[in-house]
Amino acid sequence: MSKLFYRDKPIIGLDISSTDMKVMSIDLKRKAVSGYGTIDLDPLRIKKAFDEEDDYLTENLHNLLESKLVGELQSDQVVLGIPTSRTFSRTFTLPVSAESTLKDAVSIEVGQYIPIPLSLLYVDYEIIERNEKQLTVVMSAVPKRLIDNTIAACEAAGLTVNMVEPAINAVARVLKLTEEGHLPTVIVDIGAANTDIAVLDGSVRVTGGIATGGNTFTLDIAKKLSVTLENAHQLKVLNGLAPGARQEKLTAALRPSLRGIITETRKVIRYYNERLSNDRRLEQVLVVGSGSNIPGIGEYFTNELVMPARTANPWQELDFGELPQPAKQFRSRYISVAGLSNVEKGAMWQ
Repeated sequence: MSKLFYRDKPIIGLDISSTDMKVMSIDLKRKAVSGYGTIDLDPLRIKKAFDEEDDYLTENLHNLLESKLVGELQSDQVVLGIPTSRTFSRTFTLPVSAESTLKDAVSIEVGQYIPIPLSLLYVDYEIIERNEKQLTVVMSAVPKRLIDNTIAACEAAGLTVNMVEPAINAVARVLKLTEEGHLPTVIVDIGAANTDIAVLDGSVRVTGGIATGGNTFTLDIAKKLSVTLENAHQLKVLNGLAPGARQEKLTAALRPSLRGIITETRKVIRYYNERLSNDRRLEQVLVVGSGSNIPGIGEYFTNELVMPARTANPWQELDFGELPQPAKQFRSRYISVAGLSNVEKGAMWQ
């Protein structure tokens, strides 16, 4: 793809997760949002659409673009985000002398650590650090069927895909711009159905995840307190883990699921510390995503991980102008697609 092409066509972000589909268009020079929108998806139908031939992706993308858009999109050129839980990322080191056989080394890593045959995967890799003795390489692999199906849906909707990346990488891009993401950082991205965890140290070094999210928290509260799902959601976002009359019961209801996230976060931290840190110390935990809207969750992570933690608020960098902004409780769900929209054209490579 030519540089002229990139100069002439702005980029829009499109994020397809296991529970929704989001789009956003940003004028990067002014940090101004020209258009955005979201549509909820059926988790079972979208899983089938990722793995098999199905019109569900195409139908919902058409619906999103035609009836769910606030404002307008600047172009038809897309950076596509896919569920981090459906990708396999790994960072490893090699002696400098092995650079000439790097492709073979990547294939060996795939064969050893990824439970899908190499022939069914698209694999990409990049050297992210080097010194006199060794190279640090980040590798990402994604099932071919998922990529082929999502790109086909985009093309059927009149969109051209320029780049594909795991959603957690897009989140990291926003945090680097807005939340002191230049520091070695643990990202905990709590979505509706899944939580993705990553270490951001210049680039995303290691990822992990667990099938627990904001919807899980709501179900936990409803079951434990014997209330409706609607009441449980209100208790979650209004009271959560914050001090108050309901704190003890709500904390007891949320604790098992939160402990699962904490356990997975500790695994990711341990992998980074033991294999990748080069004595760099992790400085902060940033909790983001649609499931992070629980009062007191930052303090909970601070206490459990013994590291400064807070919920991230990246919206100060975006100007919605005269467009109606997303409701406060829904803003956090747009962080990944904002990151996709923030890809600098020169950063795209194949």
